[in-house]
Amino acid sequence: MQIVRTILWVLLFAGLMFFSFFNWKEVEVQIWTNMVLETKVPALVIVSFLLGMIPTWLLHRGTKWRLTRRIKTLEAAARIPQVAPAEPGYGETMDSAETTPEPAPTSTYSPNTPV
Repeated sequence: MQIVRTILWVLLFAGLMFFSFFNWKEVEVQIWTNMVLETKVPALVIVSFLLGMIPTWLLHRGTKWRLTRRIKTLEAAARIPQVAPAEPGYGETMDSAETTPEPAPTSTYSPNTPV
């Protein structure tokens, strides 16, 4: 992908140089009624290109920065936290905490025994 971007920039630069070579003429740009700017055509084209490209590029970079921050926040929230094992209660030792409790007593009621 980097090579494609480099080729496009080289072609753009070569086209701009070609355009500049054949259009090196002075033009008058009237900004206000009493203010006239005399400049070359290539300078006018380059300034116009930059005036269109820079705000779009800044918008792209801001969006990319915001989305990168959002992705990092979501990834941090999705990460499973490491839970420390529970400590034994007051008066218990590790041996008694690990043993299984006694089963609950069963009822002695039987439907066939007389009351």
